[in-house]
Amino acid sequence: MPYLFTSESVSEGHPDKVADQISDALIDHFLAFDPESKVACETLVTTGQVVLAGEVKSKAYLDVQEIARNVIRKIGYTRSEYMFEANSCGILSAIHEQSADINQGVDKKKKEEQGAGDQGMMFGYATNETEDYMPLALDLSHTILKELAALRRENKQIKYLRPDAKSQVTLEYDDHNKPVRIDAIVVSTQHDDFDTEEKMQARIRKDIINILIPRVKLKYKKYGNLFNKNIHYHINPTGKFVIGGPHGDTGVTGRKIIVDTYGGKGAHGGGAFSGKDPSKVDRSAAYATRHIAKNLVAAGICDEVLVQVSYAIGVAKPTSINVNTYNTAKVNFTDAQIAAKVQELFDMRPYFIEQRLALRNPIYSETAAYGHMGRKPEIITKEFRSPEGKVVRKKVELFTWEKLDYVPKLKKAFGIK
Repeated sequence: MPYLFTSESVSEGHPDKVADQISDALIDHFLAFDPESKVACETLVTTGQVVLAGEVKSKAYLDVQEIARNVIRKIGYTRSEYMFEANSCGILSAIHEQSADINQGVDKKKKEEQGAGDQGMMFGYATNETEDYMPLALDLSHTILKELAALRRENKQIKYLRPDAKSQVTLEYDDHNKPVRIDAIVVSTQHDDFDTEEKMQARIRKDIINILIPRVKLKYKKYGNLFNKNIHYHINPTGKFVIGGPHGDTGVTGRKIIVDTYGGKGAHGGGAFSGKDPSKVDRSAAYATRHIAKNLVAAGICDEVLVQVSYAIGVAKPTSINVNTYNTAKVNFTDAQIAAKVQELFDMRPYFIEQRLALRNPIYSETAAYGHMGRKPEIITKEFRSPEGKVVRKKVELFTWEKLDYVPKLKKAFGIK
């Protein structure tokens, strides 16, 4: 029976995402100067204020205020009328040393025995619905906001945009679990003030439908037919969105975990990513399970899959690994047998995840907006400067968990030619 499914995304200027980006910028700087850093940083942003809190064990000393201001500036909060501005906002740091009780469970004499930084379960999901093996509704929601941000920075076709924005896409699926129609698109974008509310609503609606949506459609050749005149558009449905960002709503690290992952498809263990170094399995194991899931689908083992792993704090070996192919397996193996093969091929102990995915590198700022999954791996050079003037330049590979490097191994293990 046909059904509707909805996913949402939020922009880099959304207050929760501002917090995520500051937390991950701190992670990157700690790892750049001390790759063995243990960090759990939380950020709160509100009108004119940033509060940094958390636990750190590191040899590095950072100017956390300047790092936060640079993030805020890059996002676009550079005008005083936003009531949250990079140069003038107050920044309070309450970061302190990591608990020795936690640290003794993580750091071990033999690195390969490194324990999990916390208990819990993590999930990875993949589907062949899109080229990046992500759910289409979330993919569309992210793309809408990435293109909206591009239009804001170009400042040519649309000149009134401000950094805060949200999107939402509702798809209709048929009896074969295939997307057949976009039912609704919601876009709420912060904007400059207009002379009248009526003029504002008409202009924004026209620009979103006639300028933004065609740019999004160009990204989806396979699904171009889903964009038609029957879509229900809800553009700034409250009527006005001048007050936004941290002035309009307090932001906190880790509140957009569904946006960060699969838009409600699959499952989520509840642990946030941003602000955590890779010893925290909330982050590293979620990346590792995504890596497994994506490679399983890309290898042709199934059309859709959910991979779960769980840990006990301080213990290296996972307490469980589970695979659910939603009855889409194309090989003569049960889900339990597929899980057993996964355990043979992927060492899910925290140290080996860190090594396999090169996670002790400063690669996290790029993950903190528009999703941690479904992104393109790329090698870039990043530069970091310490308060003492020391400069570190590092060539790093981003989104290593999105690589399809295990497809040949999986095909061989499952007898696929």
